[in-house]
Order: sequence, then C-alpha cells, then structure tokens
Amino acid sequence: MIHFTLKCANDHQFDSWFQSGTAYDTLHAAGMVGCSVCGSTDVTKAMMAPRVSTTDKAETPTARPKLTEPANPAEKALAEFKKYVEKHSDYVGTSFADEARAIHSGDAPQRPIWGETRGDEAKKLIDDGVPIAPLPFTPTRKSN
Repeated sequence: MIHFTLKCANDHQFDSWFQSGTAYDTLHAAGMVGCSVCGSTDVTKAMMAPRVSTTDKAETPTARPKLTEPANPAEKALAEFKKYVEKHSDYVGTSFADEARAIHSGDAPQRPIWGETRGDEAKKLIDDGVPIAPLPFTPTRKSN
C-alpha cells in the first residue's frame, strides 16, 4: 500500500491510499480519482515529504487532524448536521420504513425521525409518496 497526498484544481488537499504507484496511475488515467471535498477528477499528487523511520523520538510530527476530527469545512458541516439530526429527531432504527409510513398515514404522531432501511423499502416509500431523504452519514448506533 502507498499513501499519497493529493490536490484538486480547486486547491483542496486530501489523502488517499492506493495498492501501488501503478494502481494510482491507472485509476487517475481512467478518471477514477476524485477530490473528497468537491468531487473534481482534475487531481494531482501534492508535494509530500517522505516518511523515514528514525530512532530519534524527539522529533515532533507535522500537526495533522486526528481521524476523529473533521479534516475540512465540508466534514465539519457534515458533523454539525449529524449532531443536529440526532438531537432534534427520534432514532427509530430498523423500523424506519414502518414508522415513516405510519406517520405519513396519520397512524403515528407527526415528528421528525431517522433510522435505517433497505434500498427496496426506501424505493417503495418514495413510490408511495412518503417524503424521505437519505442522510449523508452512517448512524451512530444507540443502545440501551
């Protein structure tokens, strides 16, 4: 595996791993390497310093965000959106399709909900006129 720091034409910088340098070249030539921020496929390798292992522990690595922290404004906005959804709506888990249908038909109280459902169930809800939308994040599983 090889790690590259990449940069798009819109000056967004992001990191990605590839099986090899040749794999990167092949994917890039096919237009399959896209910016993780804006989706642009006009991507180049950014200037990177090689990682050299040393026994000197006194060196401080370049400050990089932790993987649990947003790396850019888009990730920060997504994290804030996720917090808002989790705070202001009810998580109904895998009962989402049944609950959404009950709310739509008036059999359950009107309220914002979110949860999980299979693709075929989501399509049926849409076909039946139930207003739903996919969320751009993986749910934080809530346990009792």
